[in-house]
Amino acid sequence: MPAHKSDILQGTLDLIVLKTLETLGPMHGYGIAVRVQQVSTNILQLNQGTLYPALLRLEQKGWIRSEFGESENKRRARFYSLTEAGRKQLLAETASWERFVGVMQRVLTPTE
Repeated sequence: MPAHKSDILQGTLDLIVLKTLETLGPMHGYGIAVRVQQVSTNILQLNQGTLYPALLRLEQKGWIRSEFGESENKRRARFYSLTEAGRKQLLAETASWERFVGVMQRVLTPTE
């Protein structure tokens, strides 16, 4: 059976990026995209048109910050890191997702 591209629910990308930065520390955009692809066993693939606007939005909200540095291949790259406000937002987003998953489990579980 062929693999299908997955659409990410609205707001999910924020949670994915925040959690990735919390787990691995400062990363450049390409590194974030690769990590998400690895963790999701290639189910989620973030393209530049999706990821970079999200990173800009998260930075404008004050949840992440960026600074230029040198990547592994000696190129100049923008590295993103989580702010204290981002850590608080990550906790709130995680709690919200846990509630949502609980609701979906109840909806999908047949009752007798």
